[in-house]
Amino acid sequence: MIRLDKVTKRYPDGTLAVRELSLEVGDGEVCVLVGPSGCGKTTTMRMINRLVEPTSGHIFIDDDDVTRVDPVQLRRRVGYVIQQVGLFPHQTVATNVATVPRLLGWDRKRIAARVDELLDLTGLDPSTFRDRYPDQLSGGQRQRVGVARALAADPPVLLMDEPFGAIDPIARDHLQNEFLRLQEEVRKTVVFVTHDIDEAVKLGDRIAILRQGGVLEQYGPPAEVLTNPASEFVADFVGSDRALKGLSVTPIDVADLEKPPVVPADATLAEARRIMEAEGAHFAVVLGPGDELAGYIARSRAEGDGTVGPRVRRLDAWVAANATLKQALSEMLLHDAGWIAVLDGKRFLGVLTPDSIHHAMRRAGGR
Repeated sequence: MIRLDKVTKRYPDGTLAVRELSLEVGDGEVCVLVGPSGCGKTTTMRMINRLVEPTSGHIFIDDDDVTRVDPVQLRRRVGYVIQQVGLFPHQTVATNVATVPRLLGWDRKRIAARVDELLDLTGLDPSTFRDRYPDQLSGGQRQRVGVARALAADPPVLLMDEPFGAIDPIARDHLQNEFLRLQEEVRKTVVFVTHDIDEAVKLGDRIAILRQGGVLEQYGPPAEVLTNPASEFVADFVGSDRALKGLSVTPIDVADLEKPPVVPADATLAEARRIMEAEGAHFAVVLGPGDELAGYIARSRAEGDGTVGPRVRRLDAWVAANATLKQALSEMLLHDAGWIAVLDGKRFLGVLTPDSIHHAMRRAGGR
């Protein structure tokens, strides 16, 4: 959807803000530009909608060279969200959201329906917020209105310049989660600028790390950047805790799961003892019909006669198969457990232990 081909920006005083930058952003992807102050990330983003004109190189949106189209028409095709929101203070929320559709000549009925749709989509009840003014909103609410306004004409591309940077940490985390939820629904191609590597890791499908002078140091998925930094600069920028950050973007792989002994809930205790002794295990996972997790039984509770069912203990330490390693480790620590079950729906797949999580991280890092 977006392609930068050897894009350079040099200012009249000789300052080189961006140097021969080439990268591609796929349709529906979130590309996060991140780096220290002066690395050219905001300049790069603003060249995409030509608020800053590139000195050389080409920028394509859906194969159209934006350097050869009318900049006003271009900006009506590209949503733009900035840190301070930029809402018109004398206009209502509805009028603010309707800005671009009005410029495009939409009729009133269509505009009103679109405004209500977007307010609802961004978590703002239209009946409550439609007629309010910006100074009657919290910072987080104003930011939501800014996102709604950027999406009003259903642009294929959304540019976001540190949109959550001026929000308090709790509201910021909530807005980030809302952004991820919204992106699941609208699937826009997004270029997102931030100086916060944690935000980049959380939100980005791919991360572009820039250094001073607008030089691209690395471009790839968050897990790749964290586990295989391309240079010392990248390693320093993502931080010495990059392995911990990597847990949050590394999904659980079934190949990493350990397979403890399992017994059916209607098995005899003698059967359970035999299975655990054969595998040298001190517990067994207990399964019901369809491999549904019923709980577990400790070796010490399997003495005597009878069936396994009445001796089963509930298992609170579990995660879904689509969880990340960070979520798995968090649940393990929360329940003070030495292992955690991984489920596909209710079906038991295997367990993760601290050793298997370590192995998974080493494999993800290519070590």
